[in-house]
Amino acid sequence: MALFRPPLRQHGLSEQQWRVLRALASVGAMETSELAGVAFLLGPSLSRILNDLETRQLIERRVIVADRRRTGIAISRQGLALIEAIAPTSEQIYAEIAGRFGVRKLARLHEMLGALERDLAELPAARMARKNQAD
Repeated sequence: MALFRPPLRQHGLSEQQWRVLRALASVGAMETSELAGVAFLLGPSLSRILNDLETRQLIERRVIVADRRRTGIAISRQGLALIEAIAPTSEQIYAEIAGRFGVRKLARLHEMLGALERDLAELPAARMARKNQAD
């Protein structure tokens, strides 16, 4: 992340805020608890991040009509524009990493990290953390 922080900071974003915006841009609207899981954030941290992003008009919150206790989060037009502004720099950094490390090795690393994530999700502590996060 050290390579990505300076461009994000130039746009007033933390890496956690960037993860939230990218998740929303790629998946679309989702509930807060689902977004926490996708962005790998704890509820209290996500709450602060969403407040800031909403204040900056980068996201929009909507009450889910079927269950008014639940909230859907979506990226706004301004949020999408910000992603479009940062994306070329981000893609350049990814290309430099792939060039230095190798495309095949990077693909294998992603596969291994995905396998690790799946394996760790089955640990009792991970199941307990997901349960606590949902509460």
